[in-house]
Amino acid sequence: MFFKTNLNFIDLFAGAGGLSEGFVQAGFNPIAHVEMNKFAARTLETRAAYMYLKNRGRAIQWYYQYERGEITREQLFEHIPMEVTKTVINEEMSKKTLPNIFARVDEIIREDEVNHVDVIVGGPPCQAYSLVGRAQSSHMKVPMDKDPRNELYKMYTGFLKKYKPKMFVFENVAGIISARDGQIFKELQDTLEKVGYIAIPHLKNAADFGVLQNRKRMIIIGWRKGTSHFYPSFKKNRSNAVVWDLLRDLATVNRGEENNDYRLSYDACSDYLKRNKIRTKNDVVTHHIARLNNQRDVQIYEIAIKAYNTGGKRISYDQLPDVLKTHRNQTSFKDRFKVVEGNEHACHTVLAHLAKDGHYFIHPDIKQCRSITVREAARLQTFPDNYYFEGSRGEKFKQIGNAVPPMMAKVIAEELKKQLVDAEY
Repeated sequence: MFFKTNLNFIDLFAGAGGLSEGFVQAGFNPIAHVEMNKFAARTLETRAAYMYLKNRGRAIQWYYQYERGEITREQLFEHIPMEVTKTVINEEMSKKTLPNIFARVDEIIREDEVNHVDVIVGGPPCQAYSLVGRAQSSHMKVPMDKDPRNELYKMYTGFLKKYKPKMFVFENVAGIISARDGQIFKELQDTLEKVGYIAIPHLKNAADFGVLQNRKRMIIIGWRKGTSHFYPSFKKNRSNAVVWDLLRDLATVNRGEENNDYRLSYDACSDYLKRNKIRTKNDVVTHHIARLNNQRDVQIYEIAIKAYNTGGKRISYDQLPDVLKTHRNQTSFKDRFKVVEGNEHACHTVLAHLAKDGHYFIHPDIKQCRSITVREAARLQTFPDNYYFEGSRGEKFKQIGNAVPPMMAKVIAEELKKQLVDAEY
């Protein structure tokens, strides 16, 4: 455990821990995180190390030394008891592996003397439900309706049946409602009903939770039958800040280079960063590294940035000079080059596609003329600067793009917390 509280949760399909981070910030204690990707699991372990050290005064310096590259990960974990990272279970969930995962969770519960599970959170990988995924299904080796990921929700409901949490949060793409003509969601609801839960879905936009990003996701919240719990009425809370407030204090970085400095001091950085603790006084910048782009892409980026910054216009691929075109397909995905909306209150959705290229996330500063860095993507998702992602640059982008923004998760957690605390009195 990071620390003991009266509210406990289990995170399934945990990824890099966006949901967990929000629930921890809201005062919940993580019993276990289950994640199949080894790099995301390592990220969760490193975050657990941070949580442990930050509550031990000067010991946090070990973490900052690791971030600065002064010590290895092995040296960092010499200062971390093994029990701190046992919450991270790096295992793929299937009928075959579930008994072993249950046994490990049971062991944590027994050793930490946990007497109840309040919430289960998480969402199965969304590609099998996404509208884009369905559009591309004809090119896939496994047809969309045969994709085994369609059945992963059964692993989730298996946890509900065994641990009987008071409530749960199931996050996924909007397409989960309409996938296979609605059959997937109907099966999910029927299964939840059988294991004793009522579930209500609502499409939510992260921008309504104070995140500077238009990110629409289906947030399914459920509770045990016979309780007085309900779907929270989330108050719309759009920020007056602009996307530049997330970016301008970071140092200028050239294509193919890394610059882990702050351009502005903490006192001079935006109120949005300080108020939401995305940046704190002692933070160390990490992952502020830019891709190396070829000259053709740089030319396209310049055209895109000029068009957007001068008139708010988006370039269409078919309108580019022929000398800059390399794709035969000019009828679909014509907006494949897109500038991050620096002067708007929310940018477009951060995607895991960042792992493949950065054309859809071009930095708005024409002087830098590059795609966004890992740290900038993390900030757009509201991960704190002290959040360290493990793996290659591509793996880091993938983890960030797949995550629930921690700020959004925190608001959800706080609303559930009100119900759970009231229920005890």
